[in-house]
Amino acid sequence: MSDYRKEMLAVQPIFDMELMLGLLQETRMGGQVMEGLADAWERWLPLLHAMSLEAGGKRYLAIWLDEAVEREVDENWKKSATGGFRLNALAQTMIMGAVYQLVPEVEQAGCAPAPAPTPALSGALEAEGVPYQEKGGSTLCRRFSVLTHMPFRGACDICHLRDHCPKAASHAESFHSVELPGNVRGQEE
Repeated sequence: MSDYRKEMLAVQPIFDMELMLGLLQETRMGGQVMEGLADAWERWLPLLHAMSLEAGGKRYLAIWLDEAVEREVDENWKKSATGGFRLNALAQTMIMGAVYQLVPEVEQAGCAPAPAPTPALSGALEAEGVPYQEKGGSTLCRRFSVLTHMPFRGACDICHLRDHCPKAASHAESFHSVELPGNVRGQEE
């Protein structure tokens, strides 16, 4: 087992209506729909986890919602594709709101870059019960989750997933973000 340190972080993301509407590709929602989403938001807040993790000499932020949220979203998809889609967007909104609260530069940059899955980081995540989906992969086992650098180190330029990211690929020739000194892509290890 790898040596690591963790700190659970208090996070209380605000409901970002603009982000939610963007994810839903809507311009407005009715009051009854909003009440249902607000109820789900309140139920899910205790299921939201934020952890600062130091492993291999680097610090990361891991944020995730419990599996119970995934089950609720899936159950709603079975009843109504629209309802499931809305709850899926709500969970994404909650995760990103938490990321923006703890690392505000991510919102400004428009990207929460995924770190390279080092053995130290993989071991720490496994010990904390939120391992990668696949050994050597870069996606966490929780559907609604984000793992990124903390503090902010740069955006897409340092992202482990950049070569497979549609956002980065669509800007291949002209794409670059701010790269902070000492954080050169390919030198994450």
